[in-house]
Amino acid sequence: MESGCRTLMQKRNYQREMEQILDAAANPPHILLHACCAPCSSAVLERLTEYANITLFFYNPNILPEEEYRFRLEELRRLLREMPLAGRVELLEGAYEPQRFLAFAKALAQEPERGERCRQCIRLRLEMAAKAALEVGADYFATTLTVSPHKDAQYINAAGFAAAQAYGIPWLPSDFKKKEGYKRSIQLSQEYHLYRQNYCGCPFSKQEN
Repeated sequence: MESGCRTLMQKRNYQREMEQILDAAANPPHILLHACCAPCSSAVLERLTEYANITLFFYNPNILPEEEYRFRLEELRRLLREMPLAGRVELLEGAYEPQRFLAFAKALAQEPERGERCRQCIRLRLEMAAKAALEVGADYFATTLTVSPHKDAQYINAAGFAAAQAYGIPWLPSDFKKKEGYKRSIQLSQEYHLYRQNYCGCPFSKQEN
């Protein structure tokens, strides 16, 4: 039964589901979009602002040290200043709370990429995105994380739906790497000379690399 459920989950096309939701909207929806970094945000914003107005939410307590966190945030601000976008985008910075990440991550230091450490990190960030979406009155919340081929889009969407149920705000499913989304993020990163980090931000990921 478990194997059958997993197979069924793998057949879902989250990118198509997102497009159907946005195409059916009578008016441009307000989406709170969790942003992990400027390179990933670039292609996602280019695509989503054709349909929606965006509150870009930077909440990443996994990024250490703080200098790295601040630099990635400033790159995101620079991208928004320099990149023309079809819809309205506002940047919302969440609290910088590395202690919340380290509280569970230290015990999971030996976990591989995409392991339990990453899953708990994703859950935390999406739960905070759901809360922020409620506070700003968004119609949906989503994340740029699915643009990366190094992230598990199936798990990210499952965590998003769980946070949506817990906080009572709709999750916008996605798999932004589809339709050459990741390739487009590389092109835009080169065009705007964005800093492309070689690790997700946490010290354990950096050590692995």
